[in-house]
Amino acid sequence: MLCGAAAHPGKDSSMTPRKKLEGLVAATVTPMTPDGQINLSVIHQYVDYLVSEQNVKNVFVNGTTGEGLSLSIQERKQLAEEWICQGKNKLDHVIIHVGALSLPESQELARHAAAIGASGIAVMAPFFFKPTNKDELIAFLQKVASEAPAVPFYYYHIPHLTGVKIHVEELLDGIKKQIPTFQGVKFSDTDLLDLAQCISKNESKQFAFLYGVDEQLLSALAIGANGAVGSTFNYLGRKTNLMLRAFAKPDLPLAQKYQFLTGEFLNFVIKLGFGVAQTKAVMTFVSGIPMGPPRLPLVNASEEFIIKAKAKLDGIVWPDGD
Repeated sequence: MLCGAAAHPGKDSSMTPRKKLEGLVAATVTPMTPDGQINLSVIHQYVDYLVSEQNVKNVFVNGTTGEGLSLSIQERKQLAEEWICQGKNKLDHVIIHVGALSLPESQELARHAAAIGASGIAVMAPFFFKPTNKDELIAFLQKVASEAPAVPFYYYHIPHLTGVKIHVEELLDGIKKQIPTFQGVKFSDTDLLDLAQCISKNESKQFAFLYGVDEQLLSALAIGANGAVGSTFNYLGRKTNLMLRAFAKPDLPLAQKYQFLTGEFLNFVIKLGFGVAQTKAVMTFVSGIPMGPPRLPLVNASEEFIIKAKAKLDGIVWPDGD
């Protein structure tokens, strides 16, 4: 069931009451039809699956996993609307990634996200013409954030894809004065020293630091990350939630077991060749929801990959009690 234009919520009906953003956030894939058009018709099923099967109630839409930069502006708006509408009274947070190479397009997406009631917006650094220092990057982020002055803003740090390697620690100094809506970072980098310095500076805990390298999440939790945004939470969300619970107890050996098993699967599929296309294939066989092909230049996962990945995932023996 599609929401339909008349049913889309406005800014007064976002995911209320607004809770603190913490725990797991699924970086959603973008379902597509066999001919490569976005498939909005399965989003309601996707929402129900995340909540009931994976115990995940936060989503990050139109990011890397969602092929956001391969979508048209109109497609990104339609997806944002559908996730917010279908997530009403089911999801706690719908964060919309509004980053783009073009500043006016990013601003347009930010205004749209605010108008439809997004619980937050995120922006990655532009990566064709790149900011070369902190001031240039903050200037770009500020111009986008100011278009949604009542919406929490998150910086999406993913230097291995953007090539923008400005340390997040540098950005934090005085950022609230320039971007009053700044609430935190999606930190998709393996530089745990940078993350640790950020968390050390965040003594008042005014910012959220959500880690984005799923196979290293336990390390980030130990340093003080508030939670995580990742693609594996689409299909390993329940297991990762159990890892978070074990870490909080604290039962470190049990938390390590969950992290090692997640790592065992990811290490296996990475060696086969693992990216967004393969994530779509895994989500299709785990959830039963057809996620369809990726958009060119990405190509479909091979049948060989699907057979091997499914056998590996099915063969993992998780700790007793789940």
